[in-house]
Amino acid sequence: MINMKKTISVILVILMILNLAACDSKNPEKGAEDTGFKPLLDTSVKCNIKVAGGYDNFEALEAEFDRFNKYYPNAELVYTKVDDYNNMIGTVLNGNDAPDIYVNYSWMYGRDQYKSSIEHAENLADPKLGFDLNCIRSNIIVKTDDGTLPMIPVFSNTYGMLVNKNLFEKEGLSVPTTYKELVDVCKAFREKGYDNPMMGFSKKETTSLFSLAIYPFFCGTVAKDKDAVKELNSLDASAGKYLRPSLEKITQFLNDNCINLNACGEIENNYDAVILRFFEGDIPMMTCSGDTVSGTKKRESRSEAFIANPFTYTFVPVPMSDEGAVFLDMSNLQFSVNKNSSSLHMANEFMRFLISSEELNEMAQIKGLMSPTKDLSFNSIYAAFGAVPEERILSPEEIGITDDAVIQMRQAVYRVGIGEMTIDEAIAGYGSFTQ
Repeated sequence: MINMKKTISVILVILMILNLAACDSKNPEKGAEDTGFKPLLDTSVKCNIKVAGGYDNFEALEAEFDRFNKYYPNAELVYTKVDDYNNMIGTVLNGNDAPDIYVNYSWMYGRDQYKSSIEHAENLADPKLGFDLNCIRSNIIVKTDDGTLPMIPVFSNTYGMLVNKNLFEKEGLSVPTTYKELVDVCKAFREKGYDNPMMGFSKKETTSLFSLAIYPFFCGTVAKDKDAVKELNSLDASAGKYLRPSLEKITQFLNDNCINLNACGEIENNYDAVILRFFEGDIPMMTCSGDTVSGTKKRESRSEAFIANPFTYTFVPVPMSDEGAVFLDMSNLQFSVNKNSSSLHMANEFMRFLISSEELNEMAQIKGLMSPTKDLSFNSIYAAFGAVPEERILSPEEIGITDDAVIQMRQAVYRVGIGEMTIDEAIAGYGSFTQ
């Protein structure tokens, strides 16, 4: 009997220990030591790490500096804005006060103008650095000819539409997932008295609702046609024929009365003005980019209409085909390490700390941008994109379409959208459009 009591006591103690461990693992106050990151360098080392980018401020990154300092308290990390960043970063890297880590963009790769920005970059694919690249969606990692990795995504981007969930719930309607559903729900909203069930910025081609809605659809039409991509990238006029499905779709989109162009024309820009117009609360759907979505939280307090009548909103793909919406997955901002840094080991150590699901998700949450990690469910704003089937997730980098070809597509779609050109005229003009 005594032995039995001892056995029961031991079991109870073990269960208590396991229960305490489980509770601790869920405790958000435990601190940085539970992230899984293990320092590889002397944690008492003193050094200065400068990160350069084009943002006016970067609170999300500075929060990561603070978290990193829990491991390396004597490492001073500072973010510095570079004016006219895209044109000046090469000069800055060649100067005496070059940054240790700097922002890069995949579209810079292969362009002579940005050669210095690529050449200064450490090969982040080197297994000796120990970066967890598996936590990042592989389709948004830049593919280089020599297999090196000059940059790693820290934010991603896509196109879609803000959705006023309260209006959908109030009117008993479901968020559309196919083109037919989109047309039907727009019709249903109009019948219920909503003059503009769907809106978007339409004044300029670069961020117009036309390209936001059609670019993912366009990529879907050429994704598996390598010859089409090659011809489009050549910018030869004959490649214009590959735009026809997209131009016909945007024409159908307009003819189906999904949008009111006059109302869209009243919006001044595709960022601040789009957000504040959406916050008026009478627009069920508003096309925009993930960049625009990142500014919503800060502007809630700037909208008198939203303050008076707050509502729940989310961001979803625009369904332009009856097969379902395409999630056009793109890198937004990437970090490179200056291989000539005087604090190269610590710069790489900070990057090793940052490139993890936990830290990247944390930074994306603060910044309001989409995370580059594989799990998007942690953020309700972007969760719908994480539910898109894999076969409908496309990336311009994997397709191989160049930025120059995308500019031609945008210009053609815009001109057809505003009625400046016919479909045939836009097709014939491929390769001749200027930014």
